[in-house]
Amino acid sequence: MTSFIHDVLAHLKANGVDLSQLSFILPSRRAGIFLKHELSSLIEHPLFAPEIISIEEFVAELADLKQLSTIELLFEFYSVYKDFTPKDEIQPFDDFVKWAQVALQDFNEIDRFLVDPDHIFDYLVAVDEINHWSLESNQTPLIKSYLNFWDHLKTLYHNFYTHLQKKGTGYQGLLYREAVENLGNYIQLNNSKQHIFIGFNALNKAEIAIIQELLHSDMAEIFWDIDRTFLEHENHDAGHFMREHMNSWRYFQTHKFNWVHELYAEGKNINIIGTPKNVGQAKYVGELLRKINSKSGPLKSTAVVLSDENLLMPVLNSIPSEIDALNITMGFPLKSIPLTSLFELLFAIHKDGKSSFYYKDVIALLSHQFVQPLFQTSSGNQANTIIKTIQKNNLVFLTQHKLEKLLLESNSFVNILFSSWPNPNVAIEHCQKLIMKIKASFEKDAALNALALEYLFKFNEIFNTIFKLNHEHNHVTSIKGLFELFKELLYSETLDFQGEPLQGLQIMGMLESRVLDFDTVIIASVNEGILPAGKSSNSFIPFDIKLENNLPTYKEKDAVYAYHFYRLIQRAKHVYIIYNTEPDALNAGEKSRFITQLEIDQHHDINPQIVAPLLPNVNDSLRRIKKTDSVIKRIESVFQKGLSPSSLLNYIRNPIDFYAQKLLETEEFDDVEEIVEAKTLGTVIHETLKELYEPYKGSTLNLEKLDNSIEKTDAIVVQQFKKYYNEGELDRGKNLIILEVAKQYIKNFLKKEKQLLKKGNTLKILELEIDVETTINVNTIPFPIRLKGQIDRIDELNGVLRIIDYKTGKVERPQVEIVNWNDITSDYKKNGVAFQVLMYAFIMNQKSPFKTPIEAGIISFKNLKSGFLSFSKKDKSGNGATKNTLITQEFLNAFQEELETLIFEIYDKNIDFIEKEIS
Repeated sequence: MTSFIHDVLAHLKANGVDLSQLSFILPSRRAGIFLKHELSSLIEHPLFAPEIISIEEFVAELADLKQLSTIELLFEFYSVYKDFTPKDEIQPFDDFVKWAQVALQDFNEIDRFLVDPDHIFDYLVAVDEINHWSLESNQTPLIKSYLNFWDHLKTLYHNFYTHLQKKGTGYQGLLYREAVENLGNYIQLNNSKQHIFIGFNALNKAEIAIIQELLHSDMAEIFWDIDRTFLEHENHDAGHFMREHMNSWRYFQTHKFNWVHELYAEGKNINIIGTPKNVGQAKYVGELLRKINSKSGPLKSTAVVLSDENLLMPVLNSIPSEIDALNITMGFPLKSIPLTSLFELLFAIHKDGKSSFYYKDVIALLSHQFVQPLFQTSSGNQANTIIKTIQKNNLVFLTQHKLEKLLLESNSFVNILFSSWPNPNVAIEHCQKLIMKIKASFEKDAALNALALEYLFKFNEIFNTIFKLNHEHNHVTSIKGLFELFKELLYSETLDFQGEPLQGLQIMGMLESRVLDFDTVIIASVNEGILPAGKSSNSFIPFDIKLENNLPTYKEKDAVYAYHFYRLIQRAKHVYIIYNTEPDALNAGEKSRFITQLEIDQHHDINPQIVAPLLPNVNDSLRRIKKTDSVIKRIESVFQKGLSPSSLLNYIRNPIDFYAQKLLETEEFDDVEEIVEAKTLGTVIHETLKELYEPYKGSTLNLEKLDNSIEKTDAIVVQQFKKYYNEGELDRGKNLIILEVAKQYIKNFLKKEKQLLKKGNTLKILELEIDVETTINVNTIPFPIRLKGQIDRIDELNGVLRIIDYKTGKVERPQVEIVNWNDITSDYKKNGVAFQVLMYAFIMNQKSPFKTPIEAGIISFKNLKSGFLSFSKKDKSGNGATKNTLITQEFLNAFQEELETLIFEIYDKNIDFIEKEIS
């Protein structure tokens, strides 16, 4: 395949044109690099390089003005806005930038298409006056303000235009309008200069005026790139603009419309691939590149065209490692860069000027991938130390001073991140300091962090520009205003990658493909709403007014992308068109109409296919862990350390959880308890009861002792919360309610104990929060098994020993009753509580055999009215069921049998750890 640029140069050379004397004007600067390359392959002798410029550079030369950046225009526009707006109506800068970008875009379109500004602004005002019944005498303030805005926009336009002209600057549209005005002078001064326009399609009115005037003056030649298939099909969008130019330009009434090709109908291998989600598309692109690379060798004349810029990072991460020559030619939006989230977090914590920060914001900032390296020391990562301390001590709000105290070593980064931002200049200074610190950290391995360093450079450039402009204009006076400006720039600015445009794989956006040709083309995200974009318009000018004034609408934009799409296919031999089969309803729709058009136009045999995403296999079946020799060794270690009722119940509930927690010793994530959790509440109640009853251990309770305990309850509960809830706040919100609930739980329990004594019962406290343990021999396990536990309370009621476990949750009587002994180790939900109290009783009996039957059970603080819920064994008989609440040796022997069976199952090498489905 010969490229379009090559064909143009060959044509000029064949006609004896001195190429060095020409001025080549192309749609983009990138195309100029390819033109230079093609020129070098055509010439036999050295020559002076011709002038090669983009259309924007040519227009700037004609206008003799400097084009300002988006951020510079916003500052200049606000200066004009303040000068020509009544003082009491002036909006702060942060409100102004929200609509100023849209206004600038409309100014741009009006000037690029040479629309009479007075006419269109007067038209807009008239239409809105009709829409809002402006002749009505009882207009609301909102309607008055709305109508004034449209009237004021005209004033702003004219004064802004004049303001920029005087400074020798302008926005793109202003440069186009001035270029047309200056064209006569340019022609007089350069009448011997020849201009070659290559590869244009959609032109604005200013470009049309310039090119036509140069053509009529015999100072230019234009080379179109259009296929006859599209040009002669009156409804084909790919030929929409070419048909317009051919039929409406005066030049083509006397001159032939040349450079119409017949390449599209030539044989091509076109594949249409549907795959779900962006990740699926990126993975497929990577796999496709691997196949192409292995089949044809190093990638030459191959382009990946991304219709959706958000695909860039997933695609880069999916490119095979064997592809080393790569060039990216597309702007990557700043909003999608990982570094963006760091500055968004910083603004989030500083924009309101608060001196204390919410723990989630602090943790998010300290956990950020760009911040973590700053806190790395020889003794570990200090950021992680701070995070663990916050989580351990339930620190919900933190000040800079508090954060500095949490550090084990002095670190200036806490000051950079968390010291106050009194004004925008200080904020910018802190952001730039942070960038420099991160840069210094990443430069230690510059090759590995090359992309991150590009991010840092771009953001440093943005903050430098903001600082310089604000120093000159002083428009940004608040952190909120700075944040709004920053957010606007995130959506309008891009990071431009640099690379070798003539070698290896080319990755680009659709607009970057203008004038370029490739043998193999891969186009991704070919979905409605993306390619073409459809009815997405960011403008103050309504659709019908745009039509009235010949301004472009979404229809023209769709035609632009139709041309680029089909032009890419025109000379290609191998085409892969990929679309998302499961699009996001907010971002894109079904497969693009371009695909449907390809399928029905019958010019080519299309190979459509739907492919599953090339993702790692995920096994949805229940996990199974085999008991290898190393696993058995870990089990033996656990048995020797000791099995508690909770660990055995964890195994009954789900063996995989037991394996993870006891054998692998994985820890549960310990997050900040912003609201007191049930576990903490349980600990507080247990410890409070222990402290209240401790003075009476070994003695018989009486009413006076219980009254004394009730009086102490409030103070001890608060004390225990401070101990176990650490520095968490208890004086507001749900935590205050939980504190009062805990006090009431204890008092209600003590009152229940008083009622027991008033009925003539004798109650003696024997032990509180006592640790118990024993060992048993199980089957063929070659060593004794250690059993352990902590009993909340052992007392004696009317001479009967009771083992009591406190539960802050709700327990019902059926949960401590069993019918069949084998149920006790098989049904976690139903019999877990019974298993726990029986195991306590068994351990105590092993240590010191009971002389008489005992009771073991639960006191549930959410079910205090039921009192002591004693374990009971139901025996079925012909008359129903009878309950035995006294635990006898017979009961303990039956429990031991079930316990040993359970323990041996854990040890048995032939029984795997198998995950259970937990409902």
